[in-house]
Amino acid sequence: MECPACGRALVEHTVGGLTVDVCRGGCGGVWFDQLELKKVDEPHEALGEELLAVERDPSVVVDFERRRTCPRCIGQVMMRHYFSIRRQIEVDECPRCAGFFLDAGELQAIREQFGSEVDKNAAAQAAFGEQFEPTLQAMRAESEKKAERARSVARIFRFILPSYYIPGKQSWGAF
Repeated sequence: MECPACGRALVEHTVGGLTVDVCRGGCGGVWFDQLELKKVDEPHEALGEELLAVERDPSVVVDFERRRTCPRCIGQVMMRHYFSIRRQIEVDECPRCAGFFLDAGELQAIREQFGSEVDKNAAAQAAFGEQFEPTLQAMRAESEKKAERARSVARIFRFILPSYYIPGKQSWGAF
């Protein structure tokens, strides 16, 4: 496989039971197949420690603006997006095989963002609330207004039509 950032050959590297492809002696990037990144993205996951120090050549210049192609899916352009809700680290992900390519230093930054999955979920909840809570409050208020109007109409009908005239409530038939 060829490194999507610098074009050098990616080398298989096994850490524990996890095998990833690294650009050793090149840009220092790491390729993770589907779901492999989840095994090393938190600070308490020991497998990721060894992947933080991939040997790299400082003379290799990487163009971070260039679109990258997936090393697994030939010709497939990877999508660049933020890794987490904090929108600090951009990663490249293949839309076809769901693999991730991380440039040198990105794994370290990802591991430092959140202490655990609980912290990550709490940050996502807070961001969701910040983004959508004003809209949801307005929708709740509007819904409550409509419900109160419906209750008012129901009270008027109860006054005009006592319960023995409401269909299904009387024993002598319905109208």
